[in-house]
Formats: sequence, structure tokens, C-alpha cells
Amino acid sequence: MPMPQRPLPRPAENTEHYDTREDNPVRRTREAPVSTFSIDVDTGSYANVRRMLRDGYRPPADAVRVEEMLNYFDYGHPAPASREVPFKVTTELAPAPWNPARQLLMVGIKGYDVDKRELPPANLVLLVDTSGSMDDPAKLPLLKRAFAQLVPQLRAMDRVSIVAYAGHAGLVLAPTPGDRHGEILAALEQLQAAGSTNGGEGLRLAYAMARQGYVEGGVNRILLATDGDFNVGITDRNALLTLVADQRRTGIALSTLGFGSGNYNDAMAERLADAGNGQHLYIDTLDEARRVLVRQMQATLLTIANDVKVQVEFNPAVVAEYRLVGYENRILREEDFANDRVDAGDIGAGHEVTALYEITLAGSGAERLPPLRYGDTAPAAAANSGELAHLRLRYKLPGQDESRLIETPVLRSSLRPQASESLRFAAAVAGYADLLRGGKYVDRWTWDDVERTARGALGEDRFGLRHEFVQLVDSARSVTTADMARGQPEA
Repeated sequence: MPMPQRPLPRPAENTEHYDTREDNPVRRTREAPVSTFSIDVDTGSYANVRRMLRDGYRPPADAVRVEEMLNYFDYGHPAPASREVPFKVTTELAPAPWNPARQLLMVGIKGYDVDKRELPPANLVLLVDTSGSMDDPAKLPLLKRAFAQLVPQLRAMDRVSIVAYAGHAGLVLAPTPGDRHGEILAALEQLQAAGSTNGGEGLRLAYAMARQGYVEGGVNRILLATDGDFNVGITDRNALLTLVADQRRTGIALSTLGFGSGNYNDAMAERLADAGNGQHLYIDTLDEARRVLVRQMQATLLTIANDVKVQVEFNPAVVAEYRLVGYENRILREEDFANDRVDAGDIGAGHEVTALYEITLAGSGAERLPPLRYGDTAPAAAANSGELAHLRLRYKLPGQDESRLIETPVLRSSLRPQASESLRFAAAVAGYADLLRGGKYVDRWTWDDVERTARGALGEDRFGLRHEFVQLVDSARSVTTADMARGQPEA
């Protein structure tokens, strides 16, 4: 399906806000053999960057989060055999396409799936920003159409509330059985944009409604739809994060759905979702709303594992260097891994999580870092090991406070001469994100290489997302080339 092009000028005044982030550095394994991070199932960055490329301008580098680009796509990671362990962890190791002297290690996590008809009762609160800044076709009107996609999926056992906030918060729809589709749609339709943005008051009322309709053992979640521009009431981000973090301990999750452009506060929306044990999504089209609220409804709503942490210990005798691709704001300290009081990401039913490491084998000559004058040699015992790395993963079952541990070695013998279709496509997505951020880690790879690699790994592509990605590569090439021609900085 051809991707619609909307060549629009960059807004005259753009106050969009993104958290500053620096790419993960290359690490010497002898100095720092252990890498620890929280998983991330957000995809908001991908859709938001797509919106900018379609509008004809280059995204700011801080808007490009590689892990959210990777996790937008499914890679066919194997599912668990039973629900006793809620997900399966797999790895793949193959040469990096931008430099075959280095390798890519792909870590794949796949959660067990649940049929929509088998979802437990859901207690949903739709928290809608109806401030004046939402008076735009890509904001409140799209938001109403997006939530309207969810309504037909709801059942009599479900409960739905709608809270709106502008200068003040108000209850639009008290907890209502989910099969009263007409009432819910009518309440959505009456929403109008006007006034300032008291998000703090809206959150408090939404949590009150969520507590009123709380379902023991069910899904209890607030869906906050906003452009993130909180400007009255509690406006301090830390205060809002504290409010949300306190409430998540009651078993009520918060997910955020971002809308619009020009004043979009991505940093606020992403951090609120992190604090609320939820997912940060961005809705740029009705198709995207259908993807996250209909096709992936169970993954968006039902959590099957909490506080999922990954730790990889590299063998310094085999691996000289490594770099985690993305997850910069999900990095954890080594001691956080076994500390069950440290919060981490959650996995929904059927979710896939993908992470990439670029590694350089000892003696390959492909090291990025210069040799140390007084560097120690690796111990001989480790050199004789067939293990390249050891992967550990911790998670909690919902409602439990004590984590469980999964461990698996990554063997040097698992190195494939050629990457699978899934890893090739993941590499193309990682290269796309890196080039948008300035192209520091893909050597001499170009947009043509990204496109060629993606086209060679399209697979079945049931919903056309990979084909759409190839079109986005072409758009990204155009806007970055235009930036260079104007003499603007790379990112």
C-alpha cells in the first residue's frame, strides 16, 4: 500500500520536548564485562518519527529511540511451551552487515499469548486531554476515532470510565459495562477541546475512578491520551511521576497515547508510562490506533510479567568489546539486577521484546577502541571456555514481590555464517535509527544499504509494516540529504 505523502513545512514555532540521550558507548569487556538493562515494549518513537518523515522534515536525534524502533516489529521469536514460565528467551549470533568482522547478538523475548475472548475482566479509565492545545485534527478528533476502535472489543464483564481534563477535570462517563457500546461512543463524541491543561487533577480523578471499578485479578489500567502539554495544577514532572509511581503499587497501571505535533511533550508521556508500569504509544493515524487497540489489544492491556530485567555477562577471553544498541534510558546498575525493589519494564500478552548487541571478538582486529598500553591479558581458563556470554533474566509474576531467574549461555559455536531474515531486518531498523541520529556506529553503511537489507528481509509481512518501513527509509534519505545540502548539522 503506497504511503501517503504530506509535504508540509516545519511548524514556525515548534516546542516539542524530548529527553536528551547519548548513545551507549563501546565497552571493553575486561573493564566492564556485565551489561544490565530493563526491557522496553514502548513503540511511540517509531510512530512519532514516521509522522515527522511524512511531514517532510528530519526528526530531532533525541526523538529517535532505537529500542522503540526495533520493538515496533515482530521477528518471530519462539513462544513459550506453557504458561508456567510466561515467556521464552532466545538468542542469535551472526556477522554485522555494516562490518562482517564484528557480530550482532540478538536477544529475543516472547510472551505467551491470550485470545481476546479469554482476557480477564477489564476496568479501563480513558483519561482524555481536552485542553485548547488538543483542538487540531491530528489530536482530539483522531483521539476520539482511535478510542472508538477499542469500544466494539469490550464485553459486558468489562467496565469503562471516561475522565476529561482541561483547566479542571471532570467525569464524562461513570463506570459503565463494556457492552453498552452506544453510551460509551456517545460520551466520547461529546468531548470538546478548550482551556488550559490540568493533567495532575485529571490523573487524580482517573485513579479515583479506577479504584472505584477495581477488578481483583483483572485488568486495571488508565489510558492517558494527550499531547503531554501540562501547564496548570501539578506541572513539575517529578511530582507527576511520584503521583503515578505511588498509584502503580495499588495494582492500577497507566499507559500513555501521544497525539499531535508542534507542542508534543514526548518526554512527559514516556516517563509517565514508565512510572505507571505501562506502555508509551504514539497515534499518528487511524491504522496505528487499530494496531495497538485492536490487533494488539491483549498486549496493550494485559500484563503477564513485571519488572523484567536482562543481564549479559561477556567472556573477556572471547569478546574484546560490546555495545548495547539503544535502551539508553533503561540502563540499570549491576546490583539492581537482583534487587527486587528496583522497578523495571513489564511484558504484555503476546509481546515481543528485541535487543541487539554489537560485539567484537578478541583477536579479530575490528576493535573500535585503541589498545591499552598497560592492558592485562585475559585469563587462560576463560579462553578455553566455549561460552561467548552468559544471559540472565529476572521477572516477577503479576502480584508477586519475589523475582524468578532464567539463565542461558551464549556459545561461540552458535555463531552463524549468515544472519536469519529476522536478524537482517532488525539490523536494517537499527541502521535506520543510527543514521537518523547521525550515523556514528554503522561504519560506511548508507541509506541504500539499509534499504537493500530491509528489502531482502521482508518476509510474509501480513500487515505491510515492513514494506512501509522501506518507504520510510526513502523519506529519511530525502530529508537527511536535504539537511546536508542546506549545510545543517547531521542531527
